[in-house]
Amino acid sequence: MTDFASGYVLLVEDELFIALDLQETIEEAGFRVVGPCATVRDAEAAIEAHTAGFAAAVLDVRLADGPVFPAADRLSAAGVPLLFHSGHADDVALRQRYPGSVVCPKPSAPSALAAALLGCAAGRRAA
Repeated sequence: MTDFASGYVLLVEDELFIALDLQETIEEAGFRVVGPCATVRDAEAAIEAHTAGFAAAVLDVRLADGPVFPAADRLSAAGVPLLFHSGHADDVALRQRYPGSVVCPKPSAPSALAAALLGCAAGRRAA
């Protein structure tokens, strides 16, 4: 288990096989996964239901029911570190909208994603 206030990471990804790979990477990094959530609606429900908070969130940008931004806005307002994992992301726009967020291109090597997640959860960007 990590040393973070919450060992939970919200996973929002609508592609099943990618979600399963991400879940394994997140768990191997020492976190417990909430999700995976395939839609914005599912993500918002998970945010509402999970009262312990999150150490971080791993978010795909494009989901089946639209962009992840409504859920990302809620998480950001709650102080949850955000890691965007997407092949359709504008890095500059995401970092402007969510200062301090981490952006990993899809696909990312599991080791790179785990390092970015650990850095994100610790409140800093991984090098």
